[in-house]
This record gives sequence, structure tokens and C-alpha cells, in this order.
Amino acid sequence: MSDRPADPAAAPPQPLPQPLPQPLPQRPDTPCVAVCSTTFDDVCRGCGRTVAEVAHWVSMPAEQKELVWQRILSQGYPRRNT
Repeated sequence: MSDRPADPAAAPPQPLPQPLPQPLPQRPDTPCVAVCSTTFDDVCRGCGRTVAEVAHWVSMPAEQKELVWQRILSQGYPRRNT
């Protein structure tokens, strides 16, 4: 056995620590507020979701729904009195 320090290049690289998954916030099942209107564009004036997001909401994974929630909340949706 040698008293020399081990060669760091010979040691296998250690994996980087991964952040622990954070629990998703509690949200209603849907951002819908029953004020549905996409008359002038592809975004609902009530909930702020796009037509595609509304159509695919039930099949979206929770993480994707959370991204939509974060976006619409930052834009001031859902709106009950539009």
C-alpha cells in the first residue's frame, strides 16, 4: 500500500446530486370558470388556456398542467367577470 494520494483522474466520476422532486401545489381540477370565449383569438377569455390546452386538459400529465397553471396565473387568469 502506498502513502501517495490517489490519482483523482483514476477515480470514477461521482454523479451530481439531483434536486428532490417538489410536490405539486394543490389546485382545482381545472382552471375553467365557465366563462368560455375564444371569439377573437385562440385563448379563452375566462381561464387563459389555449384551445389546444382546453381540448387536451384531461389527458395532460400533472407536471404539464402545472406549467399551464403557472403561466395563466402569471397572466392574471382565471377571470370570473370578463
